[in-house]
Amino acid sequence: MPIFVTYMLKVIYTFLFVFTIATQSNAQQTDSIPPIPAMRQLHHEYIFRSFEAIKLYPAKQYQLTANELNLSEKLINQLRSKIESTVEIDNNAKYTWLRGVNDLLTAYFLNYQNGKTPETRLPLLLQTFQIAMNEQLSGGSIAPLMNRLDLESAIILTENFTLSSNRGMQAAKDSIVVKQCDRNPTKILPILFRNPATASADSLITLAAFRDPEELYSYAAAPNALGKKIQSVNHPFVKLVARLSLTSTGRMYFPFLDQLYTGKLKMDSITKFVGNDTSAGYFSLLVRTRIDYAKRIQQGDTPMAATILYNKLKAKSIELYINEINALHNEKSDFVRFKSISKLSPQELYYLAVTGEEEMYTSSFVNGVYPRIFAAMKNPRSDSLLSMVNKDQYKKFIKIAAAYNKLDDFLSKMDKKDAEQLMRGFVNGLEQTTSLEDAVDVADSYSSVYNPLLKKLMLNQVRLELDRCNQIKNKRGQVIYDLLETIFSSLEPTSKIDLSAKLGIMPIYELPNNYLKDSETGRVIMQQFFYGDKDGMVVFNAFLNKFRNANWRITKKSQWVEVSSRIGTPITIYANLPLDETEDLDAAAQDSLIEYLHNQKLHPSVVIHRGHSYYLNQTVQKMPSSAKLVLLGSCGGYQRLNEVLEIAPGAHIISSKQIGTGIINQGLINVISEELRLGKNLKWPSLWNSLAIRFSGTAKEKFDDYVPPYKNLGAIFITAFNTYMQQEN
Repeated sequence: MPIFVTYMLKVIYTFLFVFTIATQSNAQQTDSIPPIPAMRQLHHEYIFRSFEAIKLYPAKQYQLTANELNLSEKLINQLRSKIESTVEIDNNAKYTWLRGVNDLLTAYFLNYQNGKTPETRLPLLLQTFQIAMNEQLSGGSIAPLMNRLDLESAIILTENFTLSSNRGMQAAKDSIVVKQCDRNPTKILPILFRNPATASADSLITLAAFRDPEELYSYAAAPNALGKKIQSVNHPFVKLVARLSLTSTGRMYFPFLDQLYTGKLKMDSITKFVGNDTSAGYFSLLVRTRIDYAKRIQQGDTPMAATILYNKLKAKSIELYINEINALHNEKSDFVRFKSISKLSPQELYYLAVTGEEEMYTSSFVNGVYPRIFAAMKNPRSDSLLSMVNKDQYKKFIKIAAAYNKLDDFLSKMDKKDAEQLMRGFVNGLEQTTSLEDAVDVADSYSSVYNPLLKKLMLNQVRLELDRCNQIKNKRGQVIYDLLETIFSSLEPTSKIDLSAKLGIMPIYELPNNYLKDSETGRVIMQQFFYGDKDGMVVFNAFLNKFRNANWRITKKSQWVEVSSRIGTPITIYANLPLDETEDLDAAAQDSLIEYLHNQKLHPSVVIHRGHSYYLNQTVQKMPSSAKLVLLGSCGGYQRLNEVLEIAPGAHIISSKQIGTGIINQGLINVISEELRLGKNLKWPSLWNSLAIRFSGTAKEKFDDYVPPYKNLGAIFITAFNTYMQQEN
């Protein structure tokens, strides 16, 4: 195209653009807006475009109403008129203020785009900007205007460059800090870290101190502006935490902050234990303080740092006592094994149980902690024990006692009436917690109550609670108690309830053979986890010996074995070698096998733990989500049901409430693998009855502590609840 033609087109385009702007500007002027000079018409056009973008934005939840749009347009025109007509603003400043109006609109629109719900609607923001403009021109302060605006809108106003020199700017920014802290009370100190000089720092620091004294402790010890500010706050609690932050042992005092602050304890009474925090005296002080806190919590009080104290109590229980008695599990003499807890009070032993339930071995509780609680009491009564600890964590203790088949014994140590009242309280109010833990504990405990009168009481109480929740229309309570009532009723001798059909879950009395087959290979894949201690090697060899027959083929690899069926249903059992645990070779073998199965796209549907309870955590962490049947062949596996179901929802679980033994585990594996090889479904009631007659003496007693899938009431409850929630969603 010739240069001359190109030049003429540019001239024509420029003329048309200016003419269009002038036409639009004049069309949108009201009588109050004076004629706009051509040199500023483009700035007015920018304002029109920004307002148009807001009007057309499709986010309906933020959309302005017709009245709001009309009022906003009127306010925008008032601002334009003032800027163009007032003598207080010279020609150069008029450009600045027009840009300020446009920046206000674009910032508001940006909040739209970023999904920030504007609590302050546009008309109010424009009105506030008008007032701010007047204050700026007259030398006033914009700080009082912050009360009119939400956080995002206040930021828009303070970041508008037209107001940057306002004398109230610092106070306005201080109010924004307060708004940020109000919205994010858990982030007060991080916010103050960026704004340590804010005028409200003292009061905000005090709020943060009561919310999370440990966090304040960390910030107070730092050699920066905020740390120095915290040290200067003149509030007794802040001063206490700040003082502790400057000492090397300050955190050891934290569990007792409430009593230190209220004057119930003096620093000196704690200091004598702090130098040696492994002392029994420090643990005893933790227990006494926790008991005091429990009483206050029941009365509606909230002691400061109560969670910190409980966590410290749990840590010391495990560190000082549980680790030691667990480590001595092979010690033949109970006197030697439990010497460290021989002088503990009943209350201290009680807290060992409730804080250490996840760490404590079965034998540590059954042979050590539990009997010593009552041996240490002059009058060995369960109700007296609960009174001594203000019934703190009593539901958890009931659950633990049930898990280890000690619940009937525990209840027998109090009057019948008190036992009944305790179990009513155990069942009541399950809908009031945010988790299902209490409801699962009730379900699990029901299967451990052998006294028929107590079982009937629990079932009746569940029905009463269901009626109560129906009356008050509490949906969560209705679901929880309806499921429990159905599950408990199904165990009645005359019951004809089909739990699978009624609860909409997989059959619990039977596990279909086809359900366990790998979808790609049509083969049942079983995985066993072995460990390289002395017992593990013995059990591993016993396992292989059971499969040295014409029905099975054994293939040895460098880190695992494969046991495959020769005839019948295709089955392969993969088991890692029990290599030396001292060098973590057993863990390496497990990992290698897991990687192999993953690469071969083989998905184990049957997972078996073969090892002591202290290895169980490792098995659970490595367990595949494809598991449909899980055998926890170790002591106390019953307590890990929730964790297993989180990994493999709906899985059938076999576990022991007390001591798992190799002979019973191998018996289960033999029967399960043979039934599957013959193409049969695993029908649990008949299978369990056939196994029961194979064991006698002590083996029979230990087998009775194993819980079959159809009696794992906690697991059934979790599966049913999750199924219901999925259907609702």
